[in-house]
Amino acid sequence: MKIFLGKQWVFFIALLLIISGVQAEGLPDFTELVKKNSPAVVNISTTQKVTRSGPGFPRGLHQFPKGTPFDDFFRHFFGDQGGDEGQQKFETHSLGSGFIISSDGYIITNYHVIRDADTIIVRLNDRRELEAKVIGSDERSDLALLKVGTEGLPTLKHGNSRDLKVGEWVLAIGSPFGFEYSATAGIISALGRSLPEESYIPFIQTDVAINPGNSGGPLFNLAGEVIGINSQIYSRTGGFMGLSFAIPIDVAMEAVAQLKEKGQVTRGWLGVIIQDVTRELAESFGLEKPQGALVAKILLGSPAAAGGVQVGDIILSFDGKPVPQSSALPPLVGLAKVGQTINVQVLRSGAQKTLKIKIGELPEEGELQKAVGKPGQIIEKRLSLEVADLSTEKRAQLNLDSGIQVINVTEGPASEAGVQSGDILLSINDTQIKDIKQFKGVVEKLPSGKTVPMLLQRGQSTSFIAIKIPKNS
Repeated sequence: MKIFLGKQWVFFIALLLIISGVQAEGLPDFTELVKKNSPAVVNISTTQKVTRSGPGFPRGLHQFPKGTPFDDFFRHFFGDQGGDEGQQKFETHSLGSGFIISSDGYIITNYHVIRDADTIIVRLNDRRELEAKVIGSDERSDLALLKVGTEGLPTLKHGNSRDLKVGEWVLAIGSPFGFEYSATAGIISALGRSLPEESYIPFIQTDVAINPGNSGGPLFNLAGEVIGINSQIYSRTGGFMGLSFAIPIDVAMEAVAQLKEKGQVTRGWLGVIIQDVTRELAESFGLEKPQGALVAKILLGSPAAAGGVQVGDIILSFDGKPVPQSSALPPLVGLAKVGQTINVQVLRSGAQKTLKIKIGELPEEGELQKAVGKPGQIIEKRLSLEVADLSTEKRAQLNLDSGIQVINVTEGPASEAGVQSGDILLSINDTQIKDIKQFKGVVEKLPSGKTVPMLLQRGQSTSFIAIKIPKNS
């Protein structure tokens, strides 16, 4: 069959072919990247032994002596309760990804991939399966460092996540839903994303298809360098919806170096509660545009308190790095070395001021929650007790016009003196206590090494006790 085309149609088709050829040339070819780097990507499977209660005997029905007819009957229907009160043991399994960073067997993955695992099996590209041990893990950054006992393994080269740009092509290799060595590509959608409960990680946002099983796998740039570790997705269905988040490789390698050296990660700590600067707040503080991190609270005993930070300060830069919004500050602080003195530029009363702050170590989550406390509640370290203001209702109930309540007592001067949780502290060293703010000032002035009187109300009775102020306070 012959087809006749006019000159205009021939020209039009030729133009389309040229355009499509140009477009094809503009798209990246990932074939060599995948071929070269896949051998250093691993599949990780974990096994966790779980114990849970079985169906057990019916409520209110007692067990019968072993070997009796009734015992055999109920064991037939309700199972052998044994000595574990009907507990059943079974195994759960999970899948994830990882990649090799050294030829002697060090592997990076996500913490949530190996969390609570009893057994970790690493499957290599050549189908070898090796049991791995955990060298160290860090829940805050969702990173874990594993080690397998073999040599001569292929490795991946890591790049520099600080040089990334939005719109740049990236590729992921992993095991989504157990489909090993799946490659998916996309672009960087945004940089420095802050996610809920993950304020110390400036995530890389991409539109690369990431699904359960990709966690812990590498994110590559076009040069074949690892620039991120795939960690999370945003989804309303549990599957991929176009929003994937990766831990920047610079942040990851800093954590890995600490995990390799000491099995845990320490982070810098400033000790402030911050909020974003809105357009209205910027105007009220005399800023031309919204920027910085507004200090809403300063934690007791924190580096910020010692360094002169005040509530209402707007932190504009940290160690010479700008703070465009509040979410930019925690990653900068977290990466700062503990004990290092940092210049922090703040806006205070319309004027810029530079403070020198010695960075502390970020406390454990439990200790941090105690330090944060609640409104009207503080931890007094000098006396080793936690106190809170009395509510109006509580004052009326106890018929008091002053006093504060003891919330918790830890080992130290207060516990040695006999202070108990629930006590109402009325006075100390002959000074009436009205609220926790005044109490804090009174305690700071107590004479070191001296014993002072403290008036407490416990129930309906009041009594004095003697409390010794420590010399090293």
